[in-house]
Amino acid sequence: MNLIDALNWRYATKRMNGKQVPQAQLDRILEAVRLAPSSYGLQPYSVLVIEDRALRERISPVAFGQPQITESSHLLVFAAWEPVEEAHVDDLIELTAETRDLPAEALTAYAGAIKETVNGFASDQDKFQWAAKQAYLALGTALAAAAMEGIDASPMEGFDPAALDDLLGLREQNLRSVALMALGYRDSEADRYADLAKVRWPREKLFIQMPPA
Repeated sequence: MNLIDALNWRYATKRMNGKQVPQAQLDRILEAVRLAPSSYGLQPYSVLVIEDRALRERISPVAFGQPQITESSHLLVFAAWEPVEEAHVDDLIELTAETRDLPAEALTAYAGAIKETVNGFASDQDKFQWAAKQAYLALGTALAAAAMEGIDASPMEGFDPAALDDLLGLREQNLRSVALMALGYRDSEADRYADLAKVRWPREKLFIQMPPA
């Protein structure tokens, strides 16, 4: 299945059948998340991978009882770092120097540019929103990767972030949840959306050619 076929096949699955996603396929989806783009390559977020059914049942009420939480195989929680600090930049520079066999001094200007961005937001909330946007890039990559694996996925914003943070102890880890993604297999009989035609704007409405022809 090529990417376009996979994207036509996928939809935001509302009901799942509880079947387990094989570890090898889960690992490939997670590796795609690891390889997702982000501003400066900083990846200022963490992704919690929750398979335990009992924990997902505890999460269900703070996600308003959406059935994907408990019917899925795994639940991914995308959580932005809060705060993003200069120490995170230092860690990235160290990793970059090690990976590319460079002296850290060669990356001084790059480190300065990242720190200027990290320290340049008007408020802590603005900085958090920047980190959250990076997490959404990873979420989009995960959705495409799951589709390529033939695994159903449901991106979810319908939950109480503060309550989920409390339940999972995220604030103690300097994290705030921003989005969920349930992974599993569609229950076509229970999900009325499973066989509906995909609705998207036509190309002539979505894309604007510049300069105009």
